[in-house]
Amino acid sequence: MSNLWSPRIRDLAPYVPGEQPRIANLVKLNSNENPYGPSPAVLAAIQREAGDQLRLYPAPDAAQLREALATYYKVAASEVFVGNSSDEVLAHAFQAFFAQERPLLMPDLTYSFYPVYCRLFGIEYETVPLDHAKGIQASDYDRPCGGVVFANPNAPTGLPLAIAEVERIVRAHPDCVVLVDEAYVDFGGESAIPLVKKYPNLLVVHTFSKSRSLAGLRVGYAIGHPDLISGLMRVKNSFNAFPLGQLAIAGAVASLEDEAYFQEKRALLIASRERLAAQLVELGFDVTPSATNFLFVQHPKIEAGALAAALLERAVLVRHLKQPGAERHLRISIGLPEECEALHTALREILGSAPD
Repeated sequence: MSNLWSPRIRDLAPYVPGEQPRIANLVKLNSNENPYGPSPAVLAAIQREAGDQLRLYPAPDAAQLREALATYYKVAASEVFVGNSSDEVLAHAFQAFFAQERPLLMPDLTYSFYPVYCRLFGIEYETVPLDHAKGIQASDYDRPCGGVVFANPNAPTGLPLAIAEVERIVRAHPDCVVLVDEAYVDFGGESAIPLVKKYPNLLVVHTFSKSRSLAGLRVGYAIGHPDLISGLMRVKNSFNAFPLGQLAIAGAVASLEDEAYFQEKRALLIASRERLAAQLVELGFDVTPSATNFLFVQHPKIEAGALAAALLERAVLVRHLKQPGAERHLRISIGLPEECEALHTALREILGSAPD
């Protein structure tokens, strides 16, 4: 720790991403990456853009992508903001909307980057406990605040909140922004994007990293009232006027245009999730119902950290989360069918050798 750091940076506890180890033949199920590669149309589009034009700056407003997203979701381009990953979009939104006199509300077990942003930007926040079934209760957010943020489906639990309950939260806070982080919505949740026309205080954030297999391109976006988008633009242009490169823009646009590939791979992943969930239940795991590309599980007889270590000895990597409320659980990303079967086989071996 350097004495040259500012006090705020010195006291930060940064977000810790999933491990990215380089181990031969590793079954990697810890980072919620999509096991199916991007559409061939995406790769072709990127190759077409990989020429002499890369010496030029990309369009600062990424108009081509914003227009493609507007067409896809049947909104206006003025209601679309794009950025370098949904994490950057979220960071801009926290700066633009949540530095208020009253605290920001968020679930006590959710995406662990939210409190990091608050500490980084000096935003006061309060956490709202999940219910006994690990779900978000909309009525718990019926109190004065400076904004609300939650993931839907929530992470790391994987549970979705019904759209009527999302609307209840948005409707209860007309004077502050309600941000719904829908990183995993394509795997079984219901999007709040149709509510944007009705509620000018609603901002919905998405990513191309999960359901569209483009984590390596780092593309995220938000959809909301033009006034909210304008606020995000002000922050972006005070930080980085060119957040998306031309290759990322071209790849993201091509992904939106190949709907058949998207739906095919999404269905395959959901089928694998349901099959793996049933197998884990048979092995005695408590499995939280999931609308995401991962499972949130615990075993009543084996501590989660010990189980994760035993799996890693067998070249299977899962995520043991350390945040309060998740310590007893593993988060298991859904891989290819053969990767899920390798996990299943390893768990049967571990549990078969475990003491009663």
